[in-house]
Amino acid sequence: MSYDIRLLDPVTKKPIIFDQPHDIRGGTYVPGGTNEAWLNVTYNYARYFERIGRKGIRSIYGKTGAESIPTLKKAADSLGDDASTNYWKPSEGNAKRALLGLLALARMRPDGVWSGD
Repeated sequence: MSYDIRLLDPVTKKPIIFDQPHDIRGGTYVPGGTNEAWLNVTYNYARYFERIGRKGIRSIYGKTGAESIPTLKKAADSLGDDASTNYWKPSEGNAKRALLGLLALARMRPDGVWSGD
């Protein structure tokens, strides 16, 4: 189980497509990168996402990238650096890596609106 989290165009409500691919990886990813403003994140990190808000990672849904930047940064900064080579391991560092990936997408398209699940 996982979250599929993406930024949508604020006007068309369709997924944002970048001119150049990015290689921000989650539980599933496209080898060589994807042009979509999308990240797949395992539910294994859900308990760490409670630092974002009462709804966990879903607290950013409906917000713009710009609105989510302070929240994502604060939550990432509150987590440790114990990232594992095992992506699926629930650790602060692995959750932090996912939040930093979302933060990077938000900075790339601050006007986009978060959607997911």
